[in-house]
Amino acid sequence: MAMSLAQMPRGKIRVCFVAGCCGVLLWACVLQLLSLGRLWCCSWSSSGNNSSAATLVPTRLISGIGGSSSRFSNLKAKSDSEKDNTLPPPRIYKSNGYLRVSCNGGLNQMRSEICDMVAIARLLNLTLVVPELDKKSFWADQSNFGDIFDVSYFIDSLRDEVRIVKRLPKRYNKLDSNTSSNSTSTGTLRMAPVSWSDEKYYLEQILPLFNKFKVIHFNKTDARLANNGIDISLQKLRCRVNFHALRFTPEIKKLGDKLVQAIRKRGSYVALHLRYEMDMLAFSGCNHDCSPEEAEELKRMRYAYPWWREKEIDSKAKRLQGLCPLTPEETSLVLKALGFDNNTQIYIAAGETYGGHKRIKVLQEAFPYLLRKEMLVDKELFSKFQNHSSQMAAIDFMVSVASDVFIPTYDGNMAKVVEGFRRYQGYQKSILLDMRKLVEHLDLYKNKTLSWDEFAKAVQQTHERSLGQPACRRQIPNKPKEEDYFYANPYECLSDVTGCAISG
Repeated sequence: MAMSLAQMPRGKIRVCFVAGCCGVLLWACVLQLLSLGRLWCCSWSSSGNNSSAATLVPTRLISGIGGSSSRFSNLKAKSDSEKDNTLPPPRIYKSNGYLRVSCNGGLNQMRSEICDMVAIARLLNLTLVVPELDKKSFWADQSNFGDIFDVSYFIDSLRDEVRIVKRLPKRYNKLDSNTSSNSTSTGTLRMAPVSWSDEKYYLEQILPLFNKFKVIHFNKTDARLANNGIDISLQKLRCRVNFHALRFTPEIKKLGDKLVQAIRKRGSYVALHLRYEMDMLAFSGCNHDCSPEEAEELKRMRYAYPWWREKEIDSKAKRLQGLCPLTPEETSLVLKALGFDNNTQIYIAAGETYGGHKRIKVLQEAFPYLLRKEMLVDKELFSKFQNHSSQMAAIDFMVSVASDVFIPTYDGNMAKVVEGFRRYQGYQKSILLDMRKLVEHLDLYKNKTLSWDEFAKAVQQTHERSLGQPACRRQIPNKPKEEDYFYANPYECLSDVTGCAISG
């Protein structure tokens, strides 16, 4: 016979009451989380009172992108606090000699080179001279290391690993200026290390040279250290240099922060590395969507620069291999297919688009909130940086790292280094486009083999696992150019990745 409530002992009544309340509270929490989840997946939060806040179509690829700004702010605050920390004690060691390095390429290529050179100096117990930046490339940028990076912080923050000096001691300067690459004197040896070399090469082939030479000058430093098979301590040192020691100057940092704040007042944003620039098209030999006159202009430019070794290039074949940057028109179609609508803020993290307004018009019409640096802050603020491509690239780098979504239209050095930064900062979303498959999808859509819905579905399915998620690097023995780049995915320095091959 069932017991009435009045007959039930008071202790049991209290237990039933508490259990009932807990159940109600639990269901309320579940409903609240579901509601927040729908909001998180389907919209970008707006900051400020701007009524034109960016919104997104709720596709799986672009859901959950509103959280990166808080992670960035936390990391930025941590980085700022490091300024007040006591410097690490210097590492005491007998230096085997001086390593002087001349970097080559654009800013982000040089950035990775600097990280490699610090690791090599540490491995060989050398004294590193502050690296020299490339001043002879296509961009003809005359910036010095100190025009882009905080030199004192670079030296001091690494002093527990390697001794770094701003310049060679005077007693070595004369020897350095009088010594050639095939010199047999005890002065300076100029040489380029073998590309993609491991520790054994540097210990067995380079270190013994310091028995004969006081200074060794690496006059080419691109890709001179392997992606894989390197001791974990050196891999982590590469990360430390990249993510912490290479701090931009206060002037660059101030302008970069100002741009990010200006964009965020309008809402969340996508950083688009639109690499459809004259130098890239000339170097790569890609002339899809160019007129015959433009194709000829790009070819002449390629022949004019001797360090661009490949001259005769089949543009169509290269595009089908996925080795060309997307055109602005192709970029517009891909962004729409991914689910971005015409209220999306898109920051162009690149230089001048080849072909100017007429070529970027189609992208502008599809996405009216297309932003460039010059539109967001007073042009006078750029006067100091205007003719320095590496300094402008540093500003674009900052805005790209801070974005809600990063999308590169070409898998170049900036794309890779920014991707690595965003992984390190909590796996912020980077949509890493599969160019080869995209070209197939685009051509099938343009010749009407695919409908729009079929095209959009194909694009989204292609990139479901290409969002910068935790992953191991793809390793290809004896083919380092074809494997994943260390700086794009330095998993040795990321706590979320398990089961990957780690040396040392």
